[in-house]
Amino acid sequence: MATTLKIALVGNPNTGKSTLFNLLTGLNQKIGNFPGITVDKKTGFCKLSAKQQAEIVDLPGTYSLYPKSRDESIVFQVLADKKNSSHPDLIVLVADATNLRRNLLLYSQVADLRIPVVLALNMTDMANKEGININIDELSKRLGIQVVAISARSKTGLDALKQAIANTTTIPTQVNGTDVNVFAAAAIDEAKAILATDNDYFALQILHQHEHLEIYTAQQHANFEQIKKAHQFESSKLQAAETIARYRYLSTVLTGVIEDTGALKKFAFSDKIDSVLTNRFWGFFIFLFILFFIFNAIFSWSEYPMSLIEGAFGWIAKKGHQYLPDGMLTNLLLDGVVAGLGGIIVFIPQIAILFALISILEDTGYMARVTFMMDKIMRKFGMSGKSVVPMIGSFACAVPSIMSARNIENWKDRIITIMVSPLVSCSARLPVYTLLISLIIPDTKLFGFISMQALALMGMYLISIIAAVTVAFVMKFMIKATEKSYFIMELPVYRMPRWSNVLFTMYEKSKTFVFEAGKVIIAISIVLWVMATYGPSEKFEQIETKYAKIEMQKDSVQISTLERDKSAEKLENSYAGILGRSIEPVIKPLGFDWKIGIALITSFAAREAFVGTMATIYSVDNGEENTGTIRDKMREATNPETGLPIFTFATGFSLMLFYAFAMQCMSTVAVVYRETKSWKWPLIQTVYMTAMAYVASLIAYQFLK
Repeated sequence: MATTLKIALVGNPNTGKSTLFNLLTGLNQKIGNFPGITVDKKTGFCKLSAKQQAEIVDLPGTYSLYPKSRDESIVFQVLADKKNSSHPDLIVLVADATNLRRNLLLYSQVADLRIPVVLALNMTDMANKEGININIDELSKRLGIQVVAISARSKTGLDALKQAIANTTTIPTQVNGTDVNVFAAAAIDEAKAILATDNDYFALQILHQHEHLEIYTAQQHANFEQIKKAHQFESSKLQAAETIARYRYLSTVLTGVIEDTGALKKFAFSDKIDSVLTNRFWGFFIFLFILFFIFNAIFSWSEYPMSLIEGAFGWIAKKGHQYLPDGMLTNLLLDGVVAGLGGIIVFIPQIAILFALISILEDTGYMARVTFMMDKIMRKFGMSGKSVVPMIGSFACAVPSIMSARNIENWKDRIITIMVSPLVSCSARLPVYTLLISLIIPDTKLFGFISMQALALMGMYLISIIAAVTVAFVMKFMIKATEKSYFIMELPVYRMPRWSNVLFTMYEKSKTFVFEAGKVIIAISIVLWVMATYGPSEKFEQIETKYAKIEMQKDSVQISTLERDKSAEKLENSYAGILGRSIEPVIKPLGFDWKIGIALITSFAAREAFVGTMATIYSVDNGEENTGTIRDKMREATNPETGLPIFTFATGFSLMLFYAFAMQCMSTVAVVYRETKSWKWPLIQTVYMTAMAYVASLIAYQFLK
């Protein structure tokens, strides 16, 4: 055998395939008790012995080789094309031991492609608890392959699986299950001649789905279509007949292999919980309560670590100005880089808490129930239940969520989902919301335990969801399509969360937030500091002359505020100030001043840049008085014309609405273009979201001021 085996992990959604991939390769990726979590194939390496290693490809989950969505079509594309870089020497088919008959349907199709297979029976520990006993040896004998019992969650059976992989020959040993030639014998024979193959099932699959394969020429595609037309080849009817025949065959194979002593108890615990959590009436109230718990935790649990981080950065700024030599580099380091980075790092506790709690909901299986509950509602607004997966994922980030919309086979549903997913408030908006809420909402408790700030944060998330479904409803009538959509989903049983996975998710997401956002923030902070520190030389000379005269007059009242006033005037006349002033007439009706205007501009690189921008602007604005936190500086900021606080309730709420609706994320624009292969949709998305943001902020400010 080759030194490096190429192995493909294949299986139904929610069988633990991605978990097994992580354990075998040591790589870490998104894991969740959530159907459809794997969208793209992922690759890693696993050491089998001192002389042999395996390259493992994690293919998208699918119930059969007949694709119902774009990501499912990847599976047959890889298995059918021997020239494909991911075409495997061996397939490890991961099956759910608690539902073996359903899972073996895919196995029987893969086996007929004549690629060597090892069957990994996952969740055998759960099967035993539910009273399902599987005779592994007898099943292996009947199928003609190696069958290994494993439990990816408890990390058992992995050594036996590696040994089975190492011992597998490159010659297929599995027993062909179904005589597929009976379905379209003449058509299959003609296709075999074109394909130069003796594999009946491979020829049948090519006739079914050659249009998904780019490995054939236009002439070959035309020949396949001609064969189908000549022999009245009806794919849907033949697929149904094949599925029935395969289940009939599998019933024979599994007779005497599976002993289900707990048939009446199977899933009983999950069913009892579901009768409450997915109740038509109470289910939604429970979901809202869980959301409130998450938002309350974000504020209450993060308060202490955030105070420590704020204090640490305040201490660094104070000591830096105290001990470092005065000059441009010191100001750039402390007022630019440190202030901007501190404005982001302070929100790590909230980001970590958010992702930890979402990870727990996914791992336990509750998130799958949310998609189930929302299906009927989503259909009324022009989407299917499958749209819920990307929209819930958008609470974390819209980019992977838009990519996961590939699971939606209906074109109209997919486009609408892509167009509205960025409206759902993501983690990048969380620092903006929490900063502004801390300024305009008092930290008080209703009935002693209901946080007003948590309610406000929850309200912003609910506003984003309502906006998303409202826009979807409008697009339902604007985008025309004739396809019918459907939603089939398997609800996993409830499980205890994997705490190691929860902790890793906290760490990984926080690290990603800091490094991905941090790179943008530092770059913006440096550029912004330069723009805010320097301006037209004649203007700055006039300001220096003006304040030199004031100092000579020795007016004690004026001298006490001299440095602060000079810094403020320099900032206003700097390049950043000129930029902010140029857009102020447009944003003034929204309650925003020119400083907020600068933050709106920088936020188009990334929403969370708002916090770093405000930290840099107010650090420069305060001159030498840089010891306060960003929240303190913004809370004390006043309008020079009125003397009133800038961040009133009207301004703060208006600003939150703007960030709730505006398309301020270049990565999202890029991924929408990539997924739709057209600039039309990201352009429409940017225009309508910006218009929504402006109008909503305008109405809110004018009404509340």
